[in-house]
Amino acid sequence: MRAFIAAGNFSDKMAVITDYGDFLTYSQLYKELNKLNSSISGRPLIFCLCENTIGSFIGYCAFLNNGFPAVMLDSSKDWEILRNLLVTYEPNYIWMPKSKLCGFDICEIVYEVYGYVLIRYSDRKCEMSDELALLLTTSGSTGSPKLVRLSRVNILSNAESIADYLEITSAERPITSLPMHYSYGLSVINSHLMKGATILLTDYSVIQKEFWTFVQREKATSLAGVPYTYEMLRRLKIFQMNLPDLKIMTQAGGKLNAEFVQEYICKAEETGKKFIVMYGQTEATARMSYLPWKWAAEKYRSVGIAIPGGQFILMNSDGQEITESYVDGELVYSGANVSLGYAECRADLSKSDDNHGVLHTGDIAYRDVDGFYYIVGRIKRFVKIYGNRVSLDATEQLVKTVTSSCACVGVDDKITVFITDFDKQEEIKAVLFQKTGLNPRAFVIKVVDSIPQNSSGKVQYAELVRLFF
Repeated sequence: MRAFIAAGNFSDKMAVITDYGDFLTYSQLYKELNKLNSSISGRPLIFCLCENTIGSFIGYCAFLNNGFPAVMLDSSKDWEILRNLLVTYEPNYIWMPKSKLCGFDICEIVYEVYGYVLIRYSDRKCEMSDELALLLTTSGSTGSPKLVRLSRVNILSNAESIADYLEITSAERPITSLPMHYSYGLSVINSHLMKGATILLTDYSVIQKEFWTFVQREKATSLAGVPYTYEMLRRLKIFQMNLPDLKIMTQAGGKLNAEFVQEYICKAEETGKKFIVMYGQTEATARMSYLPWKWAAEKYRSVGIAIPGGQFILMNSDGQEITESYVDGELVYSGANVSLGYAECRADLSKSDDNHGVLHTGDIAYRDVDGFYYIVGRIKRFVKIYGNRVSLDATEQLVKTVTSSCACVGVDDKITVFITDFDKQEEIKAVLFQKTGLNPRAFVIKVVDSIPQNSSGKVQYAELVRLFF
């Protein structure tokens, strides 16, 4: 099995530096991975409760390097949501911040390093596919047990493609402006680690002064962001900051306002930087397309072309390929980075490859005469909220814990919750913030006389949109 991180590849080159001053060379990191892995028996399922800290980083790298399937989860996830996932998947081990141990009544600490502990959770043998390497959540912060199953080939192929088109070298110093449990954030780490770059690890947000102090001190060369990130950076006037080493800014995780994209591209060019628009989904190990820099100014509304090794086609409602330009259809991607499929319970971890390298994205797009793709909408009821894909149906279920008379519709970065009980507004806001951890500004509450339904009792979402937007 090919090691993702090999001891001799970069040796004394710095692998990771944290905002707290911790650091590890590639040789030191490799030793830490071996020490952690030596404390683990068999081929277990591991829950990794993630933070952008060196302890979390070591765990992720160790499990990936040694072929231990890990479920990457936000360490700040609501305890009830985490408990449901624990019941559903019953992991053998949990890698978690030591500060979170109070949530576990009985646990055996197997290993401890850099503020993280490995605890034994279950001795029950887990039957898993030999291909399975990583599992990522699909529904943002709403706690669905549905996970994307990724193989080692998926991860390596996507990392290699990204490193290829971004021309990543060992001289790069990317900063972790995205969380480690998020597929886009992980792909940044993967694509740079395999080239011997130095990861600048921080849990600070781009709106915090400490983030930029770290960027300047350690001479960050690139950052990645979702639309919300770049909306904030626009307000912060990033191009007026003294950032001579920052050369690459990448954007994915949803559709940024086209005028903002155009503005970023122009200002990046003026200041000797590049603003690279991309498109992806967790089901394709994060990224499927990029907008080549030489076309950026002209095609700023486009998500670009398929990454190296990948291919797009468009399909009509009859399942036939669309060959004409400017005709809408479902965007279908094929490539080695397409996931194995989904898991919704422990037994699903033994499944083999359901997708066979082909992903129906659920997005509607068209292709121009130069072969560039443009996303125009989604088939399914999912929206991107600050880069997290959130299910409107799952959000609605959270609201139903407060009131049964409700409905949710949404667009990127905003979910509108319709209710009929005026007095429930503040309670609903509190539940959504507590359960999802998303910024309260992501939710708008509208009180209506009634929720439109058809004769079978199904909510008429299109009618809500027609009446109120």
